[in-house]
Amino acid sequence: MDFWDSLASVNDTINGFVWTTVGVWLLLATGVLMTVLTKFFQVTHIGHWMKKTVGSLFDKKVTGHTGEHASISQFQALCTALAATVGVGNIAGVSAAILTGGPGAVFWMWVAAFFGMMTNYSENILGIYYRRKNHTGEWSGGAMYYLQDGLGGYKGMKAVGRVLAVIFAVCAVLASFGIGNMGQVNKIVMNITAAFNIKALSGVVLYSSAGTDVTLYMLIVGIILMILVGIVVIGGLQRIAVVAEKIIPFMVVAYVVGGLIIIFANIQHVGAAFSHIFGMAFSKQAAWGGATGVAFKTIITQGCKRGVFSNEAGLGSSVMVHSNSNVKEPVKQGLWGIFEVFADTIVVCTMTALVILTSGVVDLNTGEAVSNSDATLVAEAFNTIFKIGNVEYGRYFVAIAILLFAFTTVLGWSHYGTKAVEYLAGKNAAVATKIYKAIFVLMILSGALMTSSIAWDISDTFNGMMMIPNLIGVVSMSPLVLKMTDNYVRRKIKGEDVEPVLSYDPEIQAANAKAIRETGED
Repeated sequence: MDFWDSLASVNDTINGFVWTTVGVWLLLATGVLMTVLTKFFQVTHIGHWMKKTVGSLFDKKVTGHTGEHASISQFQALCTALAATVGVGNIAGVSAAILTGGPGAVFWMWVAAFFGMMTNYSENILGIYYRRKNHTGEWSGGAMYYLQDGLGGYKGMKAVGRVLAVIFAVCAVLASFGIGNMGQVNKIVMNITAAFNIKALSGVVLYSSAGTDVTLYMLIVGIILMILVGIVVIGGLQRIAVVAEKIIPFMVVAYVVGGLIIIFANIQHVGAAFSHIFGMAFSKQAAWGGATGVAFKTIITQGCKRGVFSNEAGLGSSVMVHSNSNVKEPVKQGLWGIFEVFADTIVVCTMTALVILTSGVVDLNTGEAVSNSDATLVAEAFNTIFKIGNVEYGRYFVAIAILLFAFTTVLGWSHYGTKAVEYLAGKNAAVATKIYKAIFVLMILSGALMTSSIAWDISDTFNGMMMIPNLIGVVSMSPLVLKMTDNYVRRKIKGEDVEPVLSYDPEIQAANAKAIRETGED
């Protein structure tokens, strides 16, 4: 067994423990806890959070640029967070869940998303509550701060809070290079070079590894991506946010419209698709796979794991950009966190699942698929409608969708990694973040030329290792989440005159409370 095989074996063991033994159940338990404590806020106040999120998109207070270096608009924060969450997981991740766990995995994706809405909500209001200004005057927030100052603020827990904060930040940096960079770039390169093949470039083989040829075409695409990402990342959060708010709405709408065309063209199969999703969600031994079937535990694990891989609720990652919002009211940004999970999983992932299950690319009775490749399976589904003669426009559509989804994910994760490095570096943050950004941009080329999935697999493990300390922080701070939620409901929904709960810092608390009173901000 060589080094890479040994590394893969060790990683598989850790990954199994982090995700299957601990992570998925801790994730669901946290979501259930926060849902119960907030009295099913995502359901009981659905009209309110819809009005304050998607219903406020024409409000300049929400979408207008702040003009401040320290913050971005609420809508920009959402778009940047969605940039990192709406990615390859919404296409390849959903396909992989169905191929591995059957249609029942989709149900568990929905379950994880339903409870994940309140996990994401809780993370985001804690992020706003514990945020502070960094060396450049920019807001900094994230799980590391509410672990350090929130959990660490309990008697005898200072060291525990600090250690968990460092573990979270280290894993966030490492995950940013894998799942937020190389894994995404690799999917872009593989799909673009396959869909838009230029034989003069793909025919030039630079080297072969693990039975895969690395071509000049892959190198050129990698260099182009490296330049584009570099231009945006070096411009900092403001430039990332501007790019995200331009691309995200367009690509989500385009993908949803394309998906709806497929679904309506196969409307007669929608009933069967839902029947299999619900019917195979609870079977102890699912029908797919003949006598062996798909284990019930696998169905749940695949659904929940792919769900959190897509929407990132529970990872604590998107908190780092939501905390940059110009919002003064923590719960207001928490509402965007609910909508983020809703848009990512309930809308986009469901669209992918129905496209696959209604188009005939998977036999609903046997589970036999026309392709065992996750991204190719979706392309084949789109080809069932978007194909004229021998020209497969569906393949081009999915390749471009993956390009946009994955490209913006890289941008979003560059910010997450920067914030984690900033926390770890302390007083040396100015230099450390510049070095990190340079390394991050250079790693894009590694992703473009990568022939092994080991980087993707390891980063999946680091994702799980981020999740555990973050969820410990959310659970330990649940009384504060409940306090802020009740305070918000009393003031903004019931109209009571009570002092707002806005920040752990007395100065920020006083300044924001004064601003809210003077402006009547709601």
